[in-house]
Amino acid sequence: MFKILIIFLVGNFIFPIKVASAGETLSDVREISSIQKAKFVCPNDLETLIQLLLRDLPSYANRVIRRSKLTVVSYESSYVILAGRPEFEPLPLGAGRSESAISSASESKQAGSSEDDPRQVFITTLERNYSSGQAVQLQHYHWLFLTKTESGWRLAMMFSRLGTYPAGSPTLPPRDNSNGAIAEAISTWLRDCRAGTVRQ
Repeated sequence: MFKILIIFLVGNFIFPIKVASAGETLSDVREISSIQKAKFVCPNDLETLIQLLLRDLPSYANRVIRRSKLTVVSYESSYVILAGRPEFEPLPLGAGRSESAISSASESKQAGSSEDDPRQVFITTLERNYSSGQAVQLQHYHWLFLTKTESGWRLAMMFSRLGTYPAGSPTLPPRDNSNGAIAEAISTWLRDCRAGTVRQ
């Protein structure tokens, strides 16, 4: 039995790419390589999507914070440590947050929506602020409104409230945080997901 060694030359160095047995053809090797490099497909299932989002959200948020040089104030974080604790049970919308208002905001920001009502998702981020050389850890509770479009999921609106850590009790009422660092990070991740560039 013999084996085929496919190599390529860079400078004075030879690198093996694939070792094929006698029963394998070069087309088999190319097919295996193609499968290994298969493009990431953004999940349609919301719960699967959110699990992937939470995995990457700290790194995305920290890049947003570094780029925008956000001022460290009581409601902004300087560093996102973790994201997790997703919940998908929707809450009834109270006065001031009517379904028509949420839907109008969604329609104004998104095109080609295939569902009338945005889906609600609740997530938590653990964040660290630095003040006078001291590190203070805080939890933020985020209320996401996501719309499903023909091209994939998009963030329509987001509300956030601040809580202490480790006690975790909310200390401030929810506020519209649709233009904050976390919302921008979520929108950027969803864009990358739709483009198939999220790491697997």
